[in-house]
Amino acid sequence: MTPSTHLLSRSFLRCGSLLALAAAAWVAGGCAECTQVILGKGDLSNFRTPTGTWQPTADVRLNTADPKRFDLVPGSGAIVNGAEGRTTDILTTAEYGDVRVSYEFCIPKASNSGVYFMGRYEVQILDSYGVAQPKHSDCGGIYERWADGKGFEGTPPRVNASRPPGEWQTAEVVFRAPRFDAGGRKVENARFKRVTLNGVEIHENVEVTGPTRSAHYSDEKPYGPLMIQGDHGPVAVRKLKVTPLHLP
Repeated sequence: MTPSTHLLSRSFLRCGSLLALAAAAWVAGGCAECTQVILGKGDLSNFRTPTGTWQPTADVRLNTADPKRFDLVPGSGAIVNGAEGRTTDILTTAEYGDVRVSYEFCIPKASNSGVYFMGRYEVQILDSYGVAQPKHSDCGGIYERWADGKGFEGTPPRVNASRPPGEWQTAEVVFRAPRFDAGGRKVENARFKRVTLNGVEIHENVEVTGPTRSAHYSDEKPYGPLMIQGDHGPVAVRKLKVTPLHLP
């Protein structure tokens, strides 16, 4: 049977090491025709435990008394990082190399989150509505690296395409994983080939020399999970889809 939306769930991994290795090879190699719907139903079945207080919701609304908080609409279709908006980061069970990823997100006023490719390289989520000169730390920015108590690198979006807090926003990212030789030595850096925010191209062919600040991993590998940051403020995510690619 040819897998279509096959993920490395915990139950699958328990089926045996040979099956797990075969699935890992499929994920690492990519499947250009296979789009994996990670949040089709808005549940957490495609994420590793622990998932903290992340929970399904049908939608989110700005709290009228406090626009820095959400009111949650009961149901499913999206996920949100709990009623308080601060919990653990979550990582997908599957791991990826080159990918096209699309997702929608919503944040309240002054909130902060991010999506980490391979658990290492962040595309920022921030309430940046109305910012005239966006920085790497603004919404859509490729976040800075960090070492010896200092930040470095980081790439701001070309333009500020952010929508107001409380509105759903769309992002699409084409990401090229770092390359390694047969001995495991990195020979090419990771690269964001293209990033769009709300239909506006904000990055093209941006190289990242190593994991960005607050990454889940400090090393680099040929493939890794997607991570959604959950500990910086309220964020809701829906329609998360991943298409493995073979990029030149």
